[in-house]
Amino acid sequence: MFGKIFSDKGSKKSGANVSSEKSSAENAASENNSITDVIFETLNNYQSENFPQGIIVVSDNYQLNHQKDEIVVGLTMPFPCAGELQLLAESLSETLSCNIVFNININVKTVRQHKIPNVGNIIAVASGKGGVGKSTTSVNLAYALIAEGAKVGILDADIYGPSIPSMIGLKSETPKSHDGKTMIPIESHGLSAMSIGFLVPDEEATVWRGPMASRAFSQLLNETSWPELDYLIIDMPPGTGDIQLTLAQQVPVAAAVIVTTPQDIALIDASKGLVMFDKVQVPVLGIVENMSYHICENCGHHSHLFGKSGGVSLANEKNTKLLGQLPLNIDIRQRADKGESAIIENSTSEIALQYRKIARNVAAQLFLQLDTRSPQTAAISKS
Repeated sequence: MFGKIFSDKGSKKSGANVSSEKSSAENAASENNSITDVIFETLNNYQSENFPQGIIVVSDNYQLNHQKDEIVVGLTMPFPCAGELQLLAESLSETLSCNIVFNININVKTVRQHKIPNVGNIIAVASGKGGVGKSTTSVNLAYALIAEGAKVGILDADIYGPSIPSMIGLKSETPKSHDGKTMIPIESHGLSAMSIGFLVPDEEATVWRGPMASRAFSQLLNETSWPELDYLIIDMPPGTGDIQLTLAQQVPVAAAVIVTTPQDIALIDASKGLVMFDKVQVPVLGIVENMSYHICENCGHHSHLFGKSGGVSLANEKNTKLLGQLPLNIDIRQRADKGESAIIENSTSEIALQYRKIARNVAAQLFLQLDTRSPQTAAISKS
């Protein structure tokens, strides 16, 4: 009899446990489903300048994995955008009260085909005149693209005044060759670089005639053993003369970026740069306005030393994008002189985040305007 009582009690208790465990499992599953739905809807409905129709529509792959202490969202993106998605992950984590991690893979497609091995999209960074910070912008743009998740190289096309070796802190380096035919680019913090400055003294390069300079540049581009690159940044020589036109025609450039300051004289020459690329049928992704303002170290006041919003006006006039505005910052100048970069030294500093945002804008515009996978290009092709 006692055995039956204990048995009955035990079976009742066991049934209650099973029911409780089943209820807990159902609640957990329901909660997981709810979180899953929120994450998907957030990614699907999220909109920004770089994701005008949401994130899901441009992602090649979407996966969600519930782990013990976090939820891992796997995305394969068509352009580097780690910084923007990190901010979104932090926002979701706060909203859902659980740790959301984005595991991002990059799948960048070449939008203009060419025969240079391992090189993806070639982006020319140009200015209508010197002194606007084009080379500094080129180097920091390259480093910023790396910080966002891309594989990047830089080629110094300024044969007459190569500055890239100094700006990456490797002026004394000389490229090596494994086969006696091609050169191995110099590497700095993951950036593969090539410049005439690595090969000949500055004073010798400055006396070369145009055809000789053009041939030298062609060799640098085609006889460098580039590693696998998503983007190759070309730091173009300043101006819009014969040498610039020749280089623009020689290089299979996917698109261009124009660097200017807000002052009227620089804007006039930047406008000429836009016209030059239009003549050689190279799309311009947009304008970077450098030295837009100066921030007072004492009170934080913004002073517009070279005029205000000149790049904004030019972008509107030429129906192109304003990719970003950069301050006149002594830290940028000092680091460039030392062969350093704010992005390498502190990738989360305010100036580094500004460069990274511009890098995302450049990569996104290349995708949105020219990649056949883009919803915008698809819409154009159907019309």
